[in-house]
Amino acid sequence: MRLKDIAIVLSISLFGSSASALDSTMGQLSVTAVVSGLDQPWGFDFLPDGGLLITEREGAIIHVDADGKRNDVTGVPRVAARGQGGLLDILVPSDFAQTREIFLSYSARLRGGTGTALGKAKLNSDGSALEEFTQIFAMDPSRSGRHFGSRVIEAGDGTLFLTIGDRGDRPSAQDLSVHNGSIVRVTRDGKVPADNPFVGQDGVRPEIWSFGHRNPQGAALDLSGNLWTAEHGAKGGDEVNRVRKGANYGWPVISYGVHYSGQPIGEGSSRPGMEQPEHYWDPSIAPSGLMIYSGKLWPEWRGDLFVGSLKFDYISRLDGGAVSEVEQLKSRETGRVREIMEGPDGNIWFLSVEQGALYRISP
Repeated sequence: MRLKDIAIVLSISLFGSSASALDSTMGQLSVTAVVSGLDQPWGFDFLPDGGLLITEREGAIIHVDADGKRNDVTGVPRVAARGQGGLLDILVPSDFAQTREIFLSYSARLRGGTGTALGKAKLNSDGSALEEFTQIFAMDPSRSGRHFGSRVIEAGDGTLFLTIGDRGDRPSAQDLSVHNGSIVRVTRDGKVPADNPFVGQDGVRPEIWSFGHRNPQGAALDLSGNLWTAEHGAKGGDEVNRVRKGANYGWPVISYGVHYSGQPIGEGSSRPGMEQPEHYWDPSIAPSGLMIYSGKLWPEWRGDLFVGSLKFDYISRLDGGAVSEVEQLKSRETGRVREIMEGPDGNIWFLSVEQGALYRISP
């Protein structure tokens, strides 16, 4: 049950609850709870006026203004909150101040089942309601409740990337006639960009940008504008991938993990024409959320990747050059980290499912 009647929010810019210490290679950092009492938080993003928006998987959006006032946003679309599905990611695009548009990923009820969908709406002037909501994309439906993805990323040219899992149907990730196990790229109206890699090919979904993904729950652009993902493997084989146009990331033909039964997956760990991960974890950490740091407050971390762990309750820092894990940031607050982002001021923010809270890491 959601804790609506608790005084939850403290000012984002000036206040916070008492800070805890977090040891790191940059010395001892502070971890401050900014929003608590959240129920299965999944995504968040910053508003240009100093506020932010947070999604809860059961179907709520919470608006927190720059003074710390909290309200539930009305006009949120109905979602299929079953299994791993529900209201998932949220994106505040770069031109929000002019358009008031936001984008949502969610599991939608579709004819024949459920599927990952992308919608857009306008946030009204006081942040209390969504207006003019429109579903602009929906994948092929499935009756599975697993592996929806689904992060939304704005590319440098204004198009949108949406990550989609295989929905528990492993072979479909190699089938270009469906969206399962792919990253799709669409315009802000849900149309297919003319330079997508499979446009014009018979029997291929033209929205697909890359395929052979298992369940990418983390995505971010690097400092050069390239897309990266963090993806759940099976038993072992969680991956970080640099996503290339038209590339095949191999699932379920190749993997560094095994099935939960212990049986091998596919043909092994490599095959010509299939991409190798930039990094993989074995055992699995259950990665969710990915951020590539600008270096604004900690220049030594510029270009490094930060990935949340749902399984081992830490934030993994990977060197941006070698793309290898070099540090685990762990404290009592880092329980089941679902999403991680860099704030406008260079602080690092993350959502903890276990704590039901949004935290800020600062010097």
